[in-house]
Amino acid sequence: MRIERFRWWHIADVVPVEEDLFGSERWTPAMFWNELAQRNFYVVALDGDELLGYAGLNTYPDEAWVQNIAVRRSGQRRGTGRALLEALLGEVARLGIKQTLLEVAVDNEPAQRLYATYDFEPVGLRRGYYQPSNTDALVMMRNG
Repeated sequence: MRIERFRWWHIADVVPVEEDLFGSERWTPAMFWNELAQRNFYVVALDGDELLGYAGLNTYPDEAWVQNIAVRRSGQRRGTGRALLEALLGEVARLGIKQTLLEVAVDNEPAQRLYATYDFEPVGLRRGYYQPSNTDALVMMRNG
């Protein structure tokens, strides 16, 4: 597995993963185009030519927000999510940003456990954040 920058040509491979994992709450191709146009930091995990997952980060002077981390089902439980998160946190460190935040579905316990191993702690709740399911999001934060 290798991690590299997410480029426009990866969008076609990302869309089916979004649909499978997130259904009606999936991001559209236009949303990914917008993220890339904004020059946000996005990476993909590849096994040969197969896209295993992707992750994105939006940075500001004082904080960074993990936009998404997604791993196709066949790539799960193989360290792909961990590698993607480490790539994002590496960019945070490179930029000298001291605070990283993210939202995660309250019912996504595996992701919450992963984030906790990287010192993310719950700091808030966004009720009905994910639509149309109306699922709450746990806000987690990491310092340093």
